[in-house]
Amino acid sequence: MKHEACNDDEAYCLVLEPPDIETYMRLRHEAGMNPRSAAGAERGLPGSLFAVQVVHQGEEGNETVGMGRVVGDGGCFYQVVDIAVQPAHQGRGLGKRIMAEIRAYILREAPENAFVSLLADGEAHRLYAQFGFELTHAIGMAWYPDRAGHRSAEG
Repeated sequence: MKHEACNDDEAYCLVLEPPDIETYMRLRHEAGMNPRSAAGAERGLPGSLFAVQVVHQGEEGNETVGMGRVVGDGGCFYQVVDIAVQPAHQGRGLGKRIMAEIRAYILREAPENAFVSLLADGEAHRLYAQFGFELTHAIGMAWYPDRAGHRSAEG
């Protein structure tokens, strides 16, 4: 593990590296996010510019209960993705801890005038606004290609 920042009172540690594929897939599912393929995760996770996991140190062992990543070109464009916290651990400030680490990374590494974006589902925009993100006038668009080249509306 690259780095740990532990809070003994809550038994949560931050680990600054991408989760393994199984953990990534599990957290996306548990947080109600659209699934991604294992093949996509295998290719994409190592390409993360930055990643943070929240690991709960419980009586039954350690379990990753939250995550967040930054992807992009490392210069002009950065996108915050995969912000997820297991429902049983929501409401404890873990999303804020994830976003604080991501914000610190961006402030430390991104050049002046870099474009940092994210897509906010539901009420998540309220969390992101606390870290300087603002609603834009752009219209978000997505394309989820399948192997046959057809457009799929589901991601």
